[in-house]
Amino acid sequence: MSQHPSLKGKGAIQSKRSVLKRFERVELLKKRGEFKENQRVIGLPKTKPEE
Repeated sequence: MSQHPSLKGKGAIQSKRSVLKRFERVELLKKRGEFKENQRVIGLPKTKPEE
């Protein structure tokens, strides 16, 4: 069975994601010093990806 063209990955043009996954948001907040170790990961503040 062939794969639909919209599902092709690495060879296609990749656009910049404006939404981060939870683990990416935690890493970014840790870098900025806005996340504490015992803080809950539910209800994190919105974050923009680094440029």
